[in-house]
Parts: sequence; C-alpha cells; structure tokens
Amino acid sequence: MSGTGKKKTPLVAEKRFSSTSGSKAAPKKQAKAPKKKRAPRAKRPAPKGVLGWIARITRFFMRVIWGVTWRIGAVVVLVVAGAVGYFYTTLPEDVSALLDARTRGSVTMLDRDGKVYAWRGETYGGKITVDKISPHLQNAIIATEDKRFYRHFGVSPRGIASAIAINLREGRGPLSGHGGSTLTQQTAKLLCLGIPYDEAAWESEAAYESDCRETTLWRKIKEMIYSMALETRYTKDEVLAIYLNRAYLGASSRGFAAASQRYFGIPAKDLSPAQAAMLAGLLVAPTRYAPTSDLERSQARAATVLKLMQEQGYITAAERQQATDNPATLSQAAQARAGGYFADWVMDTGPDFLTKDTTEDVVLKTTLDQRIQKAAEEAMKVVFETKVREGSAAQAAVVVMSADGAVRAMVGGRQTKVTGAFNRATMAKRQTGSSFKPFVYAAALDLGYTPNATVVDEPLTINVPGSGPYSPKNYDRKFHGRVTLTDALAHSYNIPAVKVSEAVGRENVRNIAEDFGIESDLAAGPALALGASESSLLEMTGAYAGILNGGTSVTPYGILELRLKGDDEPLMGQGGGLGERVITEEAARYLVYMMSQTIEAGTGQRADIGRPAAGKTGTTSAARDAWFLGFTADYVAGVWMGYDDNTPLTGVTGGGLPADIWREVMVRVNEGLPVHELPMLVPQRAQPQVSQAEPPQQTAREQTEAERRAAERARRQAEREAARQERQQRRRQNGDVAERILEDVLRGLLGGNN
Repeated sequence: MSGTGKKKTPLVAEKRFSSTSGSKAAPKKQAKAPKKKRAPRAKRPAPKGVLGWIARITRFFMRVIWGVTWRIGAVVVLVVAGAVGYFYTTLPEDVSALLDARTRGSVTMLDRDGKVYAWRGETYGGKITVDKISPHLQNAIIATEDKRFYRHFGVSPRGIASAIAINLREGRGPLSGHGGSTLTQQTAKLLCLGIPYDEAAWESEAAYESDCRETTLWRKIKEMIYSMALETRYTKDEVLAIYLNRAYLGASSRGFAAASQRYFGIPAKDLSPAQAAMLAGLLVAPTRYAPTSDLERSQARAATVLKLMQEQGYITAAERQQATDNPATLSQAAQARAGGYFADWVMDTGPDFLTKDTTEDVVLKTTLDQRIQKAAEEAMKVVFETKVREGSAAQAAVVVMSADGAVRAMVGGRQTKVTGAFNRATMAKRQTGSSFKPFVYAAALDLGYTPNATVVDEPLTINVPGSGPYSPKNYDRKFHGRVTLTDALAHSYNIPAVKVSEAVGRENVRNIAEDFGIESDLAAGPALALGASESSLLEMTGAYAGILNGGTSVTPYGILELRLKGDDEPLMGQGGGLGERVITEEAARYLVYMMSQTIEAGTGQRADIGRPAAGKTGTTSAARDAWFLGFTADYVAGVWMGYDDNTPLTGVTGGGLPADIWREVMVRVNEGLPVHELPMLVPQRAQPQVSQAEPPQQTAREQTEAERRAAERARRQAEREAARQERQQRRRQNGDVAERILEDVLRGLLGGNN
C-alpha cells in the first residue's frame, strides 16, 4: 500500500512486470554518417480508364470511412472517459470503506474451554491488505486468476479475445463459459458495480448476489468501464485488497483472512505455498472445491495452481514438488466439524437478532465439550457399523449433559458432519414408553413410600369413561405376583406401574413430569404411566438430570456467554440451569437406587459400564421407539432410536441397541475420570403393598409424614400453578412487553442496528 513511508520489497508478482533496465551504462554509440538524400520518386501516373475510375471511387470511400471511423472512435472514447469519470466520482477515496460490506454478521462458537468449533453466518476474518498476507497467496491468486494483473489497465483485450475464441471453439456462445475477466473485473463484480444491497428492493441477499453475477453484453460493458474507474481511483494493491476481502471461499467464509482461519486455523500471512494454492483454487467454484466438502478434490485443484505458479516463475520446481508431496490439510477443528446439531440448536435458543439475523459479528461461548461430542459420535458409528444391518434406514440421537442441565454433546442423527439438518434430539416428539416410569415412582416416593414397598402384579382392568375398559399387559405377557417397587421398575413391569400411578394419583404423576421439564401434552388416562405421551430426547434427558441432582428441575442450556466480537463485556449470560425443587432429596436418592437396579439386574443390563450407573429402558407399542436414559455420578445421557416415518423397529427394545449405544457413549465419556459413587439411598426395610383396591397400610408416624409431604407438595404445586397462570395472563395483557424492552436495550447497545 502506498503512503507508508517505507520502501517495500517488490513481490515476485511485481518484480516480473517491472522494467528490466540494467545496472551498467550502455556503451556510447558511434556517430553515424549522414544518410544520402534519395532523389524523389517520380509519381506513378494514375491509371486511366475504368481502373482509374474505380481507384478514385475506392479512395473516396476510404477517406469517408476513415473520417467517420475516427470521429465515432473519438465519440466512443469521450463517452467511455465520461462513464469512467462518473464511476470514479462514486468510489470512496479511502479504499477501506469497500473491504467489508456484508449485510449480515457472523457467529463464532467456542466450546467450554474457549476453543472455536463452529461458525454460522458469513464469517469475516477482519480487513487485510496486500502487505498483510503471505506472498505465496498473492502469487497464487495472480497465477490462477490474472497473470497480466500488474500490466493491464483493468481490462485485458487479449484475455477477452482468447476467452471468446475458446468459447466458440467449444461450441458455446462468446460470453458463455470463459469470460476473460481480469482480477479488476472480478472485483467490480464483487462490488456489484457500486450498487449496494437494498433490503426493500430485493427478495433476499442471495437474489441480489445472483443478479450481480449475471453475464450479459451490456453488463459486461459496464463492468469494463467500472473496472477502469477502479484502476484510475486506486492502486493495483488496493484493488487486490478489495478482492482479498470480498471473495467468497466456501463454508460461509468471506475473504481470505476468514478462509485461512476457517480451514487451517492460521492467519493469512502465515500461509505456505500448498495452503495458498488450495485457497486460490477455491475461487473457480468455492462450494465444490471447499476442503471441508471434499479434501481430495481440493488438493487436486491446489496441485493445478502450483503447476501454474511454477510455469509463471513464482516458485521453483523443487518448491512445487515439496508442496505437491505435502498437500495442505484441514486444521483439527475444521476436520472434526464437531457439534453441528449442537450449534444449530444453540442458534435457535439465542435471540434471533444476535444469532440468526445478526448484523454484527458475535462470539458465543457454549457448554459443548468436544471430547464428549467426539465420544458420542464415535459410539453411535461403532454400534451402527457392527450391530445394525447394512442399508438400514433406522436413525438414532444422543444427548449428554451435566446434572445442572449444561448440554455437553448432541447428536441429532447418523450423519454427524452436517449443518441445518433435522435434529432428532430436539425436533422429534416421540412416545416415551417405559422411560417415563421413573416419574410414576417419583410421585410415590415423594409421598413417603420406599423402594421396598410392594405391589401385586396381577390382571388389572380399569374402566375409563368414554373409552371403556383398559387392561394393561406386561411385555413378557406374564404376572409376577407381589413385587417391590424396585423390582417393578428394574424389570419394567407395566401393571405395577399403572397401579402405583392410580394409587398416588395421575395428577401427581403428571405434575412431577411437567415440573421436571417435560413440556409436551401428557396423556390424561391410565396409559400415562406407560409413556403414552410424547416428548423430545432433550426434554427427557433434562428430566433425568433432575433425578441425578437430588430432585431439582433443570432447563437444558447451551449458551454460557454472548458478546460482540472485540468486546469484553457480555451482552447475555447463561441461558438455563437449575430451577425449583420437584421432589424431596430423599425421594430422589431412593429413585436413583431403584434405577441402578435396572442396570444391575433388570432390563438395562447391557448398559453396564463397569462403574456405578443408573438408568431406564423404554420401548413403545409396536417398537416404534426405543430409549435408554441414564447417568453416572458425573454425566446424564439419553439415547433414542427409531425410524423417521414411524416404521416399527425389528427386534429392538430399549434394553438392546439403545443400551449398547448408551454404554459405548458413557465408556468413552468417563474414560480417565475417577470413579464416583451414585448419590443414592439404599432402603433398609420392606413397606406394605401398594394396591389399587386397598390403600397402603402405614404406621401412624409414616402416615403423618406422608400427609405432611402430600400437603407440602400440594402447596408447592398450587404456588407454581398460580405463578404460571399469572405469567400467562401478563403475557396476554402486555404482549410480551418485557421481552420487547430487553430487545430494545440490546439493540441500543448494538448502536441501533436492526
């Protein structure tokens, strides 16, 4: 760039086109003898007759044509000069005003350790100039896109003629295919010939950019004139700087600074010849050649760029061979592409004007743990490769979180390296089956029963008003007589679960499930106890986290902090976490014990990971959904498996493949962590039976305690219900005034951007 006051060492691209004057003075030439004057030639007599007449007419028309031609040429030159002058006046004096003209901002996502793992929006790496990039990058761009860049005046007639000839030879129109555009013309196209994006005039920014790229004869003429204006207003390096900052290079990267960070995790000034060649190779088709889409294809394209660089003298044959033998590879973060589903979910949970619709560059620090995310992805892949038949369309989802609701990993389907895909962990609402049963027993434990209370597993028929008789059956089609609540849950007996639900009250069960975070509409009949209601995997995993943490509800969250890029003060903090107590800590610890027996001796034995763990299987009618949810002392994990179209699974239950996936996930998640005991309470003595026909018999002290807990629970529920109704009424009356005020405040902090 000019104006620095320092003499800049010319780059190869500049040296090649500088004057070639020698350092030594040229020897003086000897004086030549004066030339002898030649005698004037005698004029050839004009032809006579018909030939003379034709000659005179030809000379006349030639003089007319020449007179008209030079006058038309002069007019064209004047018109072009005027057009160039007009465009010249529209260009800002300071070229930096043209370097970043994005209408949307970017979102950079950091994991719990502050490392970048995902980007959304148009990522921009900051303004760069020619003196702030690797010379290899400058040379690679010129060798690939415009080898005469430092010699032409914005338009290359030779390049245009060559492109037209190639297009005609290949059977295309003169303007189809090869365009012969110079780097300056490409820059003019990136600037859309000086027409800024107007939200009101265009359907979308994509439509605007598509129009800017349209190639017609008239637009090509305007592009040439605008290019000459650019060359008149700015230096070559300044024109190149505009191109460096505005070019799209795939994977939502705008400009070479962003692409260098996106693909290699380094600044543009540190690019090697192989890396520079790969980035320059993207210019021909950014999406097709993006290394995150197809690394081998991108490396092959880079090899072509290296060949051009050698042919034009930018690198030696040895340097080319070295770069070809050691092609550029992606950085660890770019290669992993971890947490695509998680990143999409976080974008949906944050405020739109600071995430999906942001006009600023935003940094989101999240709860993602890349080690755990990788563990979840690998576990699912291993099970599907080794235990699921080839070609199966079955899907699965995994969520791992801490006991306070901080989501550490999320896999929304078998294709893990995706963006914007259907997320089965958060978007799919599926019947929960027996994985709902812990909330039934939580209601009983909260009313004073212990895991040793008994219930009779026997034929049962309940008359449901409006539906008729309801007769639940166990999965094994057997009856098991008197069993403890622990055994009933561990072996997932259906009849005892319905009996317990009816004895403690469906409303109590429904309230506990809702308070633990299951927000879906819950069934009203006795089938509620067997998971007839629908929920998402994220909701269910969050509800199980409430059991692990001692009975307190959680709101699953992924955002720790949101701030503008370059600012130290966050605009937004943590978006969820611990809520209100749902059941007593004693009841929660009893329930943890009961669920541990599911893995030790019940339906979840395939989930045994060799350390203390608890969980619950779940299989819906016709095996359309299979679940396994559980926890160690450190992490909670949920697994769902099924078909997107609700096709029944073949030979799959919650204690089968979902338990296998859960085991593979948790073995990897807990690898290297110390073994911690579960926060559980082991019962000491047996309790009377729980029966639909007769209420449980308790001592006076136990009955008083149960009544006290029931009254306390009813009071808490009444308070929550009153608060909920008050909030709903306030929202209806005020139209979410509080949210609008918060949004206005944040917009004010952002300088009034919409």
